[in-house]
Amino acid sequence: MFTKEDLVSIANDIMPFGKYQGRRLIDLPEPYLLWFADKGFPKGRLGKLLTLVLEIQVNGLTELITPLKKPNTPSEQHTG
Repeated sequence: MFTKEDLVSIANDIMPFGKYQGRRLIDLPEPYLLWFADKGFPKGRLGKLLTLVLEIQVNGLTELITPLKKPNTPSEQHTG
């Protein structure tokens, strides 16, 4: 089960590794999330959150998360 805090986390938590390191979880491209779904999501909280992001994206609900985003931080980096 996902909580309100999980929704806030996917809006603001930053991908800690990989091709899209530095990008907010909700802003990860769907093909990248589908790749994880095929290969296996990371264990623990990150995997749970990435699963939620994929579910939101494939159902076209990404815009519901936008109001939960905090302003960009200087440490936030977009790659790829």
